[in-house]
Amino acid sequence: MFDAMDVGILSFVIAALAVDWNLTSSEMGWIGSINSIGMAIGAFGFGLLADRIGRKQVFMMTLVLFSVASGLSALTTTLWAFLALRFLVGAGLGGELPVASTLVSESVSAKERGRVVVLLESFWAAGWLLAALIAYFIIPEFGWRVALIITALPAFYAIYLRRNLPDSKKFVEQEKISQTTGQKLKQLLAPAFRKRTLMLWIVWFAVVFSYYGMFLWLPSVMVIKGFSLIKSFGYVLLMTLAQLPGYFSAAWLIERMGRKFVLATYLFGTALSALAFGNAETLTTLMVAGAFLSFFNLGAWGALYAYSPEQYPTAIRATGSGVSAAVGRVGGIFGPLLVGSLLTAGYGFGVIFGIFCAAIMVGVLAVIFLGTETKQTELT
Repeated sequence: MFDAMDVGILSFVIAALAVDWNLTSSEMGWIGSINSIGMAIGAFGFGLLADRIGRKQVFMMTLVLFSVASGLSALTTTLWAFLALRFLVGAGLGGELPVASTLVSESVSAKERGRVVVLLESFWAAGWLLAALIAYFIIPEFGWRVALIITALPAFYAIYLRRNLPDSKKFVEQEKISQTTGQKLKQLLAPAFRKRTLMLWIVWFAVVFSYYGMFLWLPSVMVIKGFSLIKSFGYVLLMTLAQLPGYFSAAWLIERMGRKFVLATYLFGTALSALAFGNAETLTTLMVAGAFLSFFNLGAWGALYAYSPEQYPTAIRATGSGVSAAVGRVGGIFGPLLVGSLLTAGYGFGVIFGIFCAAIMVGVLAVIFLGTETKQTELT
């Protein structure tokens, strides 16, 4: 929830900063992309660290990092200082997400693991709703700086976690085998895991590339289409509500139909919704397509977070999930930049969202032809 609140606030802050600092489309794109550069490095580094020192320690470290850096970004007066702090925010976010899903995966029985991890990820929707509410009520009245200060508050949650959160039993009880970083990375591409790793890298890249390209730009898209800043924030809030049934339906289906079916189906729905949103002309079609985009995309995210840790044994689970997320974050770097550069070059949203549709379809094919079903299998 805190992760999503931070990412969600950024999408609204970008729209507000564009007005305050007279940003170009390219500069707006860089704000989203620098966040993803940090997320790529954070996912890679903190994933490796979690397999070395434990899930709980890294989880707390990343929580404090992204919360404090986000709060400090409220004090910046230049784009460069803002970008530097957003890089640190991204590093914390990127590390925390795969480590949290790994910790929960290792703490739940096989028969309900997928459902519980998707429900964990459903709080991403709650965070986006919080961000949209803060943006709607706080930014117009008090400014974007106050909104960012609010995002520093989750750092205090680390105190509670330190006292009450147990670490993963599987991590604590595993036979400790000393492996270098190079050996762990090499294992991901060993014959036993090569196909799984390739599948995850393709899907993560496609999903993150399209998600950050589309969702970080949603409020700005509405403004560019002629709606006021406050109305745009309100419309995006309504679209965001569709994320919750997206998650809950995926959580209900994932133990019944399996990971592959849910992931491929929801990605396909995302692709069609992206195409519809990019070509929408009226407010009604924008809202309906945006709601379906939220529904299918976030359901796919939940399934992907459930699916990823199940591909690897305990010794390299956080590493495998972290590296896959890092590959995805590379896509998150290019997504917002692509939108900014194509808008500057005069391309319409139909072309831009068509590119995201095509990328997601590549992910669908990867799941179908390279994916291995892991429904209710015991983790090793």
